[in-house]
Amino acid sequence: MKITLAQLKIANRMEDNLQKAVSCIQEAAGKGAELICFPEVQLTPFFPQYAAQPVGEYLLSMKHPYIQQVCNACRENSIYAVPNFYIGEYGNAYDMSLLIDGQGEIIGKQKMVHIAQCPQFYEQDYYTPSEEGFQVFHTPIGCIGIVVCFDRHYPESIRTEALLGAELILVPTANTKDEPSELFQWEIKIQAFQNSVNVAMCNRVGLEGEMDFSGESLVSDFNGETIALANDQEQLLYAEIDLSAARETRERKPYIALRRPELYA
Repeated sequence: MKITLAQLKIANRMEDNLQKAVSCIQEAAGKGAELICFPEVQLTPFFPQYAAQPVGEYLLSMKHPYIQQVCNACRENSIYAVPNFYIGEYGNAYDMSLLIDGQGEIIGKQKMVHIAQCPQFYEQDYYTPSEEGFQVFHTPIGCIGIVVCFDRHYPESIRTEALLGAELILVPTANTKDEPSELFQWEIKIQAFQNSVNVAMCNRVGLEGEMDFSGESLVSDFNGETIALANDQEQLLYAEIDLSAARETRERKPYIALRRPELYA
């Protein structure tokens, strides 16, 4: 399976970011990718770096024309996509990734579960935690899970989706150059190894306010081997991954099967 990570520099205007996303979908499909993943809150500047600011203009409904345009691009190019938006639903606001199929239908939604609250990540001022928890979406192209940004720091996140049958887990994120990039890479690779699952993390690039986003989007296979790694520039990162081998490896290795959850805190 060929996947693409759209490592993007985010503009100030939502319309510009939307058109860039549509162009990325077209380019990825033209190069044979079956799925494209985008960074966290891809249509807007990273507003959670500021505490409690009015950002209502960034909040999309599920029927917003921007979301429909991304769905249309998926249908026109016969490609799956995992965009991440700031979405309002049922009176709450979420950091939410969507899974859109090659017919342009939204077939999955994954909201951030753990919400950070610290300098430059004042996310509790903006996001409601997921009520549904972690999910895996069984599709014709494979079993796909999504872990949104901060959630990846909790090993229960990727472990839960692996237990639910994920063969590929996508991680839209917003990592900066002030954060431990090498450690974050190992964090992804070790969890991929421990859970025998492919994991792909897609980041932003560029300076936004006080935050300099680091890029270095990463694809790790189910053995914890890096199969694609970006630099700190805007780009489309392509990778070939083996979904069936992840499932077979998990069945062969004892890590999952020998768990004793009755003894865990």
